[in-house]
Amino acid sequence: MSGGDIAGLIAAGVFAVLVALLAVPILKLGRVLDELRGSIRTLADGATPLMDEVTATVTTAHGELKRVDVIAENVSDTTANVSALSSLVAATVGSPLVKVAAFSYGVRSALSQPQRGARRPGRRSR
Repeated sequence: MSGGDIAGLIAAGVFAVLVALLAVPILKLGRVLDELRGSIRTLADGATPLMDEVTATVTTAHGELKRVDVIAENVSDTTANVSALSSLVAATVGSPLVKVAAFSYGVRSALSQPQRGARRPGRRSR
């Protein structure tokens, strides 16, 4: 064997050791990627039922909001009716009450004033 053959064998040995050293991290990386793939599959399998539950919840909430909207419309109608009724009562009862109050005030004022021409006690006329 010549010196070139020996150098070639040494280079081939160093290259084989280098490949062996690089193969270990590549194999570990392959295992990590396999675990990552399994985790993603598990996550996807768990997310599908969760999304179905969220969809059902949103559908139920939408139905309840429709019911609340109907209730709010009924409250609005009732408020308008009560407002109209209070205006009607104020117009119907309010005006006669004001007239009765004015009349009673006039009667009270008339009764509390001394009559004209009547003598006041303790004074003499001239």
